[in-house]
Amino acid sequence: MTEIFAQQVLNALALGGVYALLGLGLAMVFSVLGMINFAHGEIMTLGGYTMVFISATFGWPFLLAVILSFCVAAGSAALIERVAFRPVRGASLTTMLLTTFAISSILHVLFQNFISPRPIALAVPSWLTSTLDLGGMRIGTLQSISITVTLVALSGLVAFLRFSTLGLAMRAAAQDFTITRLMGISANRVIVSAFAISGLLAGLSGFLWVAQRGSVDPLMGFVPVLKAFIAVVLGGMGSLGGAVLGGFLLGILEVTLRASLNESLLPFRDAISLSLIIGFLVLRPNGLLGRSDAVR
Repeated sequence: MTEIFAQQVLNALALGGVYALLGLGLAMVFSVLGMINFAHGEIMTLGGYTMVFISATFGWPFLLAVILSFCVAAGSAALIERVAFRPVRGASLTTMLLTTFAISSILHVLFQNFISPRPIALAVPSWLTSTLDLGGMRIGTLQSISITVTLVALSGLVAFLRFSTLGLAMRAAAQDFTITRLMGISANRVIVSAFAISGLLAGLSGFLWVAQRGSVDPLMGFVPVLKAFIAVVLGGMGSLGGAVLGGFLLGILEVTLRASLNESLLPFRDAISLSLIIGFLVLRPNGLLGRSDAVR
């Protein structure tokens, strides 16, 4: 019984870690611009296609393909900010949200027409799909890597935001962007950095997601980013810590329902989890760590 419980906890941490990374990427952009970037899932998918292309076409080592996918995801997010979002930065929030949907749709169409509408398999190394035996409990290597990568990424981001000059500027911008600009801090630098970090987190999430699935398709990023958005709302809009906490709680909720629900109710797992979250938000509309003044 103890081993089963420990296994479910690890499953929840691994799944929640992916949601936490994606949610944190969404929250990074929202904290600066007050906008949810719904093209985040396509950036995640682009990182997955990069891994497939480099591994299949050039035959380069898998780890090198993974690292390059991180770079492509971060670079593409920064490029999207420069080309699509910077020209409409002074427009209404509705215009900016429509821009995110437009970029998402354009990338989706490009993936379908220039790559493939069908899933493309990724050759995952055997060591990544192996298991470790710890005291009679079998832990997947990918599962342990997922938890480790999540903790390292979150710790590194916390250190960056607390101790680097750019990180402090981003935290200040999250509190009051107008005052931050009046203090002489470059708005473009802060915003493009937020997008680049957001893209890097999407690349990390894409690696973990693709390694579990073993394939990439044009709609791969839709569901996890939708779940990450729910995690951001659950944790509190405008709160980076809330996005992380919401991601882990959502992962715990999904794994718990998967393990405890009767087989006849399993198809309704997502509906049940969303109903529970809605019920919580009715009692606490600003989320776990959100404040009424956090949303601009």
